[in-house]
Parts: sequence; structure tokens; C-alpha cells
Amino acid sequence: MSEPIRSMSILPAERRDIELRTADGLTLVGELALPVDRPPVATLICLHPLPTHGGMMDSHVFRKAAWRLPALAGLAVLRFNTRGTSSVRGTSEGSFDNAEGERFDVAAAIEYAEFAELPRIWLLGWSFGTDLVLRHGCDPVVEGAILLSPPLRFATDADLATWSASGKPVTALVPELDDYLRPAEATDRFATLGQAEVVGVPGARHLWVGQVERVLDEVVRRVAPQVPVPLPTSWDGPMSAGDASAYADRTVAAFADVPVSGPAQRAAEED
Repeated sequence: MSEPIRSMSILPAERRDIELRTADGLTLVGELALPVDRPPVATLICLHPLPTHGGMMDSHVFRKAAWRLPALAGLAVLRFNTRGTSSVRGTSEGSFDNAEGERFDVAAAIEYAEFAELPRIWLLGWSFGTDLVLRHGCDPVVEGAILLSPPLRFATDADLATWSASGKPVTALVPELDDYLRPAEATDRFATLGQAEVVGVPGARHLWVGQVERVLDEVVRRVAPQVPVPLPTSWDGPMSAGDASAYADRTVAAFADVPVSGPAQRAAEED
């Protein structure tokens, strides 16, 4: 009998703890989730939000992607903690480096996927992770990129030009009520990236609370277009439940007074 897929539902997958080795000598911890009943049709490499403000491989959109998409869409989902970032999986070596040293982290993840012979590699960035995608992710083996809540804080026009020249597809999902970049301004900022698709999401905010199903549908629509969307909201088979209590201290309020290092971030222009 089918049961509803809830916020903490974990669908079947082959889950492997992995370690990535960076070119500057660090070990990063992560997980690879694979379909149990078929080869993956495509691969997502997830790049998480700002670690100095609670971002990690278990940030809720990525956690749910790993819990659901291998079973529902046949996707391989690779997520990891960038340098100096901690989660239940462990702490990656090194320290936060304002999107500079993280270029080695992005390269290590892509290299892992390539050597594991994972198919059709896409990068999925969220907030700070979108800056890593744009700055360091335009690799020949990467098929395309999807950006969730891109603040365009560390990424430059030169980075956008690099992606533009590559011709690779780039989709930006931009919350209507984002704190940093809203759809109208995003359309202007991404104008230099000719193939960029800017999708405004009504009612959504930077953290995508209550919008995960919409996000996962939009991701699957582009990465695995042969998979029907919207994805199922119920599951007939084994299903377990996760525990998010370990992250109760990683709320927005917990970081409200923590200074953000790196380039200044402009607030979104009110529409």
C-alpha cells in the first residue's frame, strides 16, 4: 500500500560514505546515493550553502534530494562537506576559504564522479554553492548546472562569460522573495550568460522551506527529462525516516549575529 512521502522520508538507495582527496592535500567527507534497481541515468553533484552560516551536505534540499531522487528519478546524488564544514557524516579537513580554495573541492568531486564512471554529470549549487558552480565548475565533463537562490556574491562577470562561452545549459531557480537576488534583477544579472534560463518561483524564499517538491521537480525536468514530473508524492515499498534533530542549532536565528566574511552582499531590490 502506498504511503505519503513526508519531509523526513528516506526511500531505498545504495548509500556509500565517500572521501574526496583535493589537489592541495585535504580529505573531504561525503556520500554517494545510487539507485538500487538500475544504473543511474544522470548524476547530481551538490554544492551546499555558506558553511559559516550552517550550510553543509545535509542542508535540507540536498538531504531530501539524496533521500528521494535515486528511487524516484534514477539519479545518482553526490553530496559532500566543503573544506572545514561539519555534519553528521563528519568534518572535512581544512577551513573555509571564501570560494578560493574551494576550487580544489569542486574539482575533487568532479574527478570522483568521473573516475566512478557516473553518467551525465550536473552541478547543483545552492546559495554559496552557486558561486562555487559558477567560479569553478565549468569543467569539460560537466553537462550543465542548476543554481538555487544564486546571490552572485563571489561569482564575477568573467565567470558568467566562461559558462556563456561553453554553451552548457544553466538554469537559475530564483525565489520571488529572495533576500539577495530576486527574479527581475536576476534576469538582468544573468543577461551576459546567453543560454541562462532564469525561473522565478512565486512565493519562495532563499531557504526553500516548503518548496522542496517544486525544486526537485525542476531539477529532474532538466537533468532527466525522460522522467515524468511532478514526481510521485507517495511510495509503495520500504521507507524509513531520518532524524534532523542534530541540526536544531543550525537555524537562521542561530547565525543572525554572525558576520559574513568575503565580498559584501547586496540586499535584494524590492519589486
